[in-house]
Amino acid sequence: MKGVLVLPPALELPSLVGVAVSHFPGARPCHFSNGMEQVRFLARYTYNAQEDVHLDSDVGEFTAVTELGRPDAESWNLQKDFMEQKRAKVDTVCRSNYWETETETKTQLTLSPSLNPSTFSHLVAPTVTVYPAKTQPLQHHNLLVCSVNGFYPGHIEVRWFRNSQEEEAEVVSTGLIPNGDWTFQTMVMLETVPQSGEVYTCHVEHPSRTSPLTVEWSENQSKMLSGTGGFVLGLLFLGVGLFIYFRNQKGKEPVGS
Repeated sequence: MKGVLVLPPALELPSLVGVAVSHFPGARPCHFSNGMEQVRFLARYTYNAQEDVHLDSDVGEFTAVTELGRPDAESWNLQKDFMEQKRAKVDTVCRSNYWETETETKTQLTLSPSLNPSTFSHLVAPTVTVYPAKTQPLQHHNLLVCSVNGFYPGHIEVRWFRNSQEEEAEVVSTGLIPNGDWTFQTMVMLETVPQSGEVYTCHVEHPSRTSPLTVEWSENQSKMLSGTGGFVLGLLFLGVGLFIYFRNQKGKEPVGS
């Protein structure tokens, strides 16, 4: 029985030498045959959306797909420690993070629930921002947005809580969106009618953090945002008024000239 399993997006980053490369988005690095009997690690690297180099654990070295990728493949293959690390991915990424489950009809390989963050060669923590989609008074229908940006890898969990109780029914998500620089972003939105005294919390879990990241939104923040918006708007009008005044003064001819 053969199968292909998908790890969280883009587990692999090369030690860059020569041209800029990126891990091929959506690639499946782990390939299995007969359960865990035969395991193959295949990583593809691209430049400008075209594959230039790939690493096949069955071959044991980088192979250039295009002439542009040849200098990188040759350079990486000469780096002994770097190559040992990459060849070990078949064990550290594929075998270590999947366990085998026997059923009556098939053998299923599943990503281990205790995925070790040290498996990832590059971790970037997310930046989390919480804000209402519309600036309006409480007790009106609104959409609270939890914007999570700039994280790597793409394996992430985002949840909404209201007064410490998880909200699930009115939650929608954009899904995972690549930023184009190996990092990802997502937005998870909660439809609600905010009431006085309620506290909303966006709860984010990511391999880059040992504990969840939480950001709160409440009535006080809504008032603060409204006040800040009014202050900025006032400064804008003041600036425009001063500009017009000085322009008019400059255009007047001195008396008696």
